[in-house]
Amino acid sequence: MSAWTQARINLLKRLWPEGRSAETIALELGGGLTRNAVLGKVARLGLSEGRTGARTRREAAHHVAPEPPPDGVATILSVRRMDCRWPYGEPGDAAFSLCGRPSERGAFCAAHAAIAYRPTPLSVEGLMRLAGVAP
Repeated sequence: MSAWTQARINLLKRLWPEGRSAETIALELGGGLTRNAVLGKVARLGLSEGRTGARTRREAAHHVAPEPPPDGVATILSVRRMDCRWPYGEPGDAAFSLCGRPSERGAFCAAHAAIAYRPTPLSVEGLMRLAGVAP
């Protein structure tokens, strides 16, 4: 018997366009459904298109993160372990610098991480594999 009852599908169809995350929807649907199961069902139902309340990760990161500074404030010798290492200029030039603001994700501040770390888009087949419903 499928975990996807008609009542759960109807609730998913109502919650997804509101922009709620797959994890939040999975918790609301209950019954042991996972985030990946929700994403798989969204893909199979074709609900990904036209989602008005959702923003892409990059849009969300850009909205939260301040604009990066126009020039770096650190050098290769002064940058610390938890400072942003986004390069400005060419490494051999005298004007070469690094961002130097506190890093928030990996080696970069929030603004530079939004540029550097872009998620790989998953195909429908990839989503189905993640959800555990593909062979």
